Amino acid sequence: MNRITQLFNIQYPIIQAGMIWCSGWKLASAVSNAGGLGLIGAGSMYPDVLREHIQKCKKATDKPFGVNVPLLYPDLEEHFKIILEEKVPVVVTSAGNPKTWTKILQENGAKVVHVVSNVKFAKKCEEAGVDAIVAEGFEAGGHNGREETTTFCLIPMVRQAVNLPLIAAGGIGNGAGIFGALALGAEGVQVGSRFVASLESSAHQAFKDRVIAAQEGDTELSLKQLTPVRLLKNKFFQDVKAAELRGASTLELAELLGSRRAKRGMYEGDLDEGELEIGQIAALVRDIQPAGEIVQEMWQEFLAAKQKFCGEW
Repeated sequence: MNRITQLFNIQYPIIQAGMIWCSGWKLASAVSNAGGLGLIGAGSMYPDVLREHIQKCKKATDKPFGVNVPLLYPDLEEHFKIILEEKVPVVVTSAGNPKTWTKILQENGAKVVHVVSNVKFAKKCEEAGVDAIVAEGFEAGGHNGREETTTFCLIPMVRQAVNLPLIAAGGIGNGAGIFGALALGAEGVQVGSRFVASLESSAHQAFKDRVIAAQEGDTELSLKQLTPVRLLKNKFFQDVKAAELRGASTLELAELLGSRRAKRGMYEGDLDEGELEIGQIAALVRDIQPAGEIVQEMWQEFLAAKQKFCGEW
């Protein structure tokens, strides 16, 4: 037991990231049932859909689970109203000011975690009174920090700066990664890309197949003028890169991105014109497994790495 497992009342300090279009109630409940903490990704859900997923998750597991809410998305008031009404035990917020909702959520019994990409915002989280921090390096899939700080640099810097329970994210997809993150000062890990390639992930099968086929260098941070996001290289990525190289304005880039690119790619399986968000760790993912099996496998790998290190030293 450590501060993370105690805070969330879970068996393993493994948190499944709340990824848009990939993490519905099936994935969240499977991870929670396996001893980790499953998260529903609210960023790609209308309010009524979010309520449905929360209610189905409650029926599928009697273990703690949470909801991830990007604070830059619309319908925030309605999302949080539903989260409070449904008494969701853990809420992970990102891409916004943690002060706005933290106290309200805590007063209603929820544990609040905020995702940061630098030390400055980690300190702001501590000031806001959150229960824990996710520090995410730029290896991660999806939206990223502009600083491009890697996880192995970010975790010890955040650990030195704040005293809150710390969860490492970005580039962690196996037990050795968990061991490394804990050695650097984290007390838990958040895993996204590995769970995209799970049976319970709501990602399109074509996207899952593309993820497990990914090689080193197949992802790159893009759209830095708008909001940096790590993408698999496809036609859409190349179109964005070409636009950036010719000096396209933020308005042009926003129009190119449109409003449905992520859904088109990850949920509907358009591998050419869709936005395919995934982390660098995809180059190590080679199979699609049940989420519970992934949790158990990662933990056994962690124990083996720990035993090997202790044995050698």
